[in-house]
Amino acid sequence: MSLFDHTLKELQGKLHKKEINVTDLVAESYNRIDEVDEQVKAFLTLDEESARAKAKQLDESLTTDASILFGTPIGIKDNIVTKGLRTTCASQFLDNFTDPLYDATVVQKLNSQHTVTIGKLNMDEFAMGSSNENSSYFTTRNPWNTDYVPGGSSGGSAAAVAAREVFFALGSDTGGSIRQPAAFCGVVGLKPTYGLVSRFGLVAFASSLDQIGPVTRTVEDNAHLLQAIVGHDKMDATSANVDIPSYIDATKQDVKGLRIAVPTEYLQEGVSTEVRESILAALKVYESLGATWEEVSLPHSRYAVAAYYLLASSEASANLARFDGVRYGVRSEKAENMIDMFKLSRSEGFGDEVKRRIMLGTFALSSGYYDAYYKKAQKVRTLIKQDFEKVFADYDIIIGPTTPTPAFKVGEIIDDPLTMYANDILTIPVNLAGVPGMSIPCGLSKDGLPIGLQLIGKHFDERTIYRAAYAYEQATEHHKKQPVVGGAK
Repeated sequence: MSLFDHTLKELQGKLHKKEINVTDLVAESYNRIDEVDEQVKAFLTLDEESARAKAKQLDESLTTDASILFGTPIGIKDNIVTKGLRTTCASQFLDNFTDPLYDATVVQKLNSQHTVTIGKLNMDEFAMGSSNENSSYFTTRNPWNTDYVPGGSSGGSAAAVAAREVFFALGSDTGGSIRQPAAFCGVVGLKPTYGLVSRFGLVAFASSLDQIGPVTRTVEDNAHLLQAIVGHDKMDATSANVDIPSYIDATKQDVKGLRIAVPTEYLQEGVSTEVRESILAALKVYESLGATWEEVSLPHSRYAVAAYYLLASSEASANLARFDGVRYGVRSEKAENMIDMFKLSRSEGFGDEVKRRIMLGTFALSSGYYDAYYKKAQKVRTLIKQDFEKVFADYDIIIGPTTPTPAFKVGEIIDDPLTMYANDILTIPVNLAGVPGMSIPCGLSKDGLPIGLQLIGKHFDERTIYRAAYAYEQATEHHKKQPVVGGAK
């Protein structure tokens, strides 16, 4: 049994009883990476020398009041800045960004809890993608079946946790980029309420949508990790100054009387039969636990994908304008003048998907088209937010599938951008509304691939999500199943 099959609580018990030490945990992480990452390809950069040195220091400083995260190995998505550790956003443009000068706020918070950063995780370039095939380095594979994608853009984060390479990981979610790969890889992934977790140090894709969140094996561990990274940050102008409750305490409450809303739009055409059946089976579990559910409508969700790609691409166009080959990043060696330097550096440094979204966003923001596209998309966003508010006036939580289907094969739809975009149809509305959403495992397909259950809460009500997710997890066995990769279960 791997140390990574234990919960945080169990690991800390072993540490304090001196049955293991931090050096053992870090060694097990790198041993597992050596064993399986050639197949999974979750990591872009490893920090082995520093991690082993830190583990040795922590072994000498363990106290009885140590954080429950003390000494645990973690992977960081490669668009979250880490001081002195290469941060590329999986883009050739930042291939030489080897020595960042500061840590993102979430990394600072985890360092204060004495976690150990194992390395940086692969992703779709600049977080633009739903399959991890847009990484400019290589495609991460799904540990359940390496012929399939792990999802994106936080595919490396979900795959590393599912493959037991790290105990937990951080990802970022702009339109489903934590929840969708969590569903595909059979792990727990949370997109917090917008503003709950600082974005300082997150390389921006779409600033009004991006949010950092935790990826873990279990709901309880997810709550511990979120607890460590939340809080107001003066370095982030969008950071919310709200009271932070105990997310762990929420897992101790039952779900009797919980009012569940199930959007009819989330179970209609396009959602596979096995996904729909898994969701209905999950609702029966909730019924047995004392919760009630009813179908509702989120009528404007049908417009979410179109509105999202206009808004996200417009923000990406503005945010990525800074990557010009002047201040940082790779500069073209072919340029003979300044204009050529801008053009060639960007054309050589960015991949096709990034270019596609920059062009779409620039068009939507251009004179004569702003009102017709960008402004109208913002109005649709408001309608989607109002849909959620109406439902939450009568219900405690919204439940449905995370994705319309289980994971698809590598290369299957990479040349069909519209089909790829539609894969996020069930997660995008959550980002547009700014509400929290979580994916937890709720079954396996006939091909043995995980299916995800999505739980959506009110603004800043992650407690209800954890309450509902933990109750379901304890009533089922889905979270105990794991992929066979590297010849070991």
